[in-house]
Amino acid sequence: MSKISAIIITYNEEKNIRRCLSSIDWVDEIVVIDSKSEDGTVSLAQKYTSKVFTQEWLGFARQKEFARRQASFEWILNIDADEVVTPELAQEIRKKINASPEIDGFWIRRRSKFLGRWIEHAWQPDWVLRLFRKEKGFFGEEQVHEGVIIKGKTARLKGMIEHYPFLSLTHNLKKLDHYTTLSASQMMQKGKSGILLKLLFSPILSFFKTYVLKQGFRDGIPGLILSGIRSFYVFTKYAKYWELKNKRKAMN
Repeated sequence: MSKISAIIITYNEEKNIRRCLSSIDWVDEIVVIDSKSEDGTVSLAQKYTSKVFTQEWLGFARQKEFARRQASFEWILNIDADEVVTPELAQEIRKKINASPEIDGFWIRRRSKFLGRWIEHAWQPDWVLRLFRKEKGFFGEEQVHEGVIIKGKTARLKGMIEHYPFLSLTHNLKKLDHYTTLSASQMMQKGKSGILLKLLFSPILSFFKTYVLKQGFRDGIPGLILSGIRSFYVFTKYAKYWELKNKRKAMN
C-alpha cells in the first residue's frame, strides 16, 4: 500500500488549522512548516503531528519545496491551512494511488466559500494539482500562485477540496494588498511591458470574465462583490508594478 505525506505551510492560521488537520488525520504523515506564527498555530498543529518545523519565510514556492523535502513517503498531498479534504476525496485518494501506477500527479477540483456562500460559478473551474509522487514533482520559483511542476502523467479526481480563503472582507483586502505586492515584484523580474494598456483594460476584462462569462451573477451579491474585488486586484497589481518601475528609474 502506498503511503501519503500531507504538507502544509502556516503563518498565524489558528482559526483555520484545526479544521484542516482534522480532515487529513487519515494520511500516514503530516508535515507542518511554520514561519514563526505569533498565535496558537504551532501548539494546535503539534496535537496532530510531531513533524512541525519552524522555517524563516522563503516565499510560497520555496517554502513548499522545503516542506516537500521533509516528507518521508512516496505520495505528497499539498494542502493549505484554509482548505479541507472531504471524506469522499480522502477515500478516492487512497483508492487511486494504489490503482494507478502510471499516474504521477492528480488534479483536484476546489470549491470555495465567500461571504457565507459556496461560489459555484465565478471561481470555477478551479482545478489544482495537489497530489503527486514526491520524486516526480517539485515547486518552482514563483512568489505568488505557486504550483507544483510534474515530470510525468497526470489525471483528475472526482472528489473536492473545500476552501475557506477569507474570514471577512477586511481579511480579503489585507490578502489582496499582500498578493498584489508579490505579483508586482514578480512582474518586475520578468520585465512586463505595455503597462498603460493593462491598467486601462485588464481590470475591465477581469470583471467581464468573472461576472459575465463565468456567470458570477448567478452567485448573487457575493458573486458581484467577488468580481469587483478580482477586478481591483488586477488594477492594483499593475499599479504597484508601475510604481516599482518608476522607483527604479528614479534610482538610476
